[in-house]
Amino acid sequence: MVLALVIGAGAGLGSIVFRWCITTFTRLFTGHEDYAASPGAGHPHLPWLGPYFVLLAPVIGGLLYGPLVNRFAKEARGHGVPEVMLAVAQRGGRISPKVAVVKTLASALCIGSGGSVGREGPIVQIGSALGSTLGRVTKVTEGRMKLLVACGAAGGIAATFNAPLAGVFFAMELILGTFTAEAFGATVLAGVSASVIGRAAFGDVTFLNLPDFHVDHLAQYALFALLGVIAAAVGVGFARVLYLIEDACDWAWRGPEWLRPAVGGLALGLVLLALPEMYGVGYPVLQKATEGGYAVGFLLLLLVGKTIATSLTIGIGGSGGVFAPSLFIGAMLGAAYGTGLHHLLPGTAGAVGAYALVGMGAVFAGASRAPITAVVILFELTGEYGIILPLMLAIVLATAVSRLLSKDTVYTLKLRRRGIDLEGAVPGAPIGTQQVGAVMEALPSPLPAATALADAAALLSRSGHGALPVVDADGHYAGIVTAQAVAEALAEQPYDAPTLVGRLAVPPVPVTADQPLAQALHALLSAPGTGVPVLDSRQGEPVGWLSHQSVLHAVHDTRWSAKQPV
Repeated sequence: MVLALVIGAGAGLGSIVFRWCITTFTRLFTGHEDYAASPGAGHPHLPWLGPYFVLLAPVIGGLLYGPLVNRFAKEARGHGVPEVMLAVAQRGGRISPKVAVVKTLASALCIGSGGSVGREGPIVQIGSALGSTLGRVTKVTEGRMKLLVACGAAGGIAATFNAPLAGVFFAMELILGTFTAEAFGATVLAGVSASVIGRAAFGDVTFLNLPDFHVDHLAQYALFALLGVIAAAVGVGFARVLYLIEDACDWAWRGPEWLRPAVGGLALGLVLLALPEMYGVGYPVLQKATEGGYAVGFLLLLLVGKTIATSLTIGIGGSGGVFAPSLFIGAMLGAAYGTGLHHLLPGTAGAVGAYALVGMGAVFAGASRAPITAVVILFELTGEYGIILPLMLAIVLATAVSRLLSKDTVYTLKLRRRGIDLEGAVPGAPIGTQQVGAVMEALPSPLPAATALADAAALLSRSGHGALPVVDADGHYAGIVTAQAVAEALAEQPYDAPTLVGRLAVPPVPVTADQPLAQALHALLSAPGTGVPVLDSRQGEPVGWLSHQSVLHAVHDTRWSAKQPV
């Protein structure tokens, strides 16, 4: 708990330094605190260039951060969150401490010189690197190391957006991928300490000042639901375009990597010259859109422009997040959708800003499939409970439709393109690549569903397993019954507790014989007993049993075989 507080405070201080760097570099490159608030203006110290200075800013920025990233921390390139997810899933939470310094400078230079990316990805990587470093210094266990990394991510999000709850759920939903009381408590402490420091520096204000929204008619729920479906397609499309343009940049570039951001900066400069609203993160443009300040055609242009500008920034080797761009794209989509409805259904549609707000959350959920984070952060931004129901409806639909459209998210797709499956085996690991059928043991004798609990208790005690499969009257697989469930039921009798095993049988997460062992381990670890039945992939009937002992036995056999002479 003490370490969580320290890491949260470190993430909060890191957020202050990072935002100061962004503001400083933006003023240096543009002469404005946020150029997106004055798009198309000239540099006050270079008036003879007029708005054409944006052609040079990304080039100069690339010349500065390109060699920095290439020389000291290549993992600081890109949007950061996938690297943290990989560190937690397959590297024991170990992140190099130099990432924090390099990521701070590289991302601040990239955003300050016109990179159309967000600041949340970098601060997540910065905070996570701080957590990992402190974990190594204090020599904590691997499990605690991962938790400290998540605390750094939670603190970074909390301080950046002044949204402590969103930081907590971001860390658990995306970084850890699990919800436990210990993880919740630790990330809450980190989020609170980071938010306290952030509010002391920036004030208790959100990064957007949104007007009050509410739902006027029940018919609007159907309109919000449709927006959620459309937003899912836009979110998935954003992820696909992001990596399509990155592939195109990889194909086109043949020079040294350190020079790539500078040369690619010429292309980014042309985009900024044509659409200066794309400069930097773009919060002023986002806010104006939620206030109904743009026509439908220009909103759609901004949507496409942000998709291209962000993808190009990442593709040329820039450093920055995709969280804020997905919110930006969602706001443009929602505002355009709401404006169109306002003209078609003036008495029913309601405020345009409500659709912009819901679109922000829905597109982010469609791209990242982190619905809890999306709901919480948008709620924390507004404090408006009246919008929570359509927000939840649209976000859940966007998440569900996104899952149908794509197996990967905007974060996991980057890793899969490198041949990394977060749920698969780590390359070179002793276990994980085998199929379940090759390591499973014989199926224990199943219990008929009509077996009395007392008889089941005796059989379980002699079986050597903490659980046994159950079959119904026709001999078909019905699930498993655990020793714990039987013991609890016997302790509750005679007060209406079940008396037969069939009433206690529950199907665990399915594990099939042709499934990779690395994926099956997740089901085994979450199983209520000490093992799970292995099912035939065609018939769905149990053909074997997977336990922790059988997995370890497979490792022993592999090593013993490797030592035998040829």
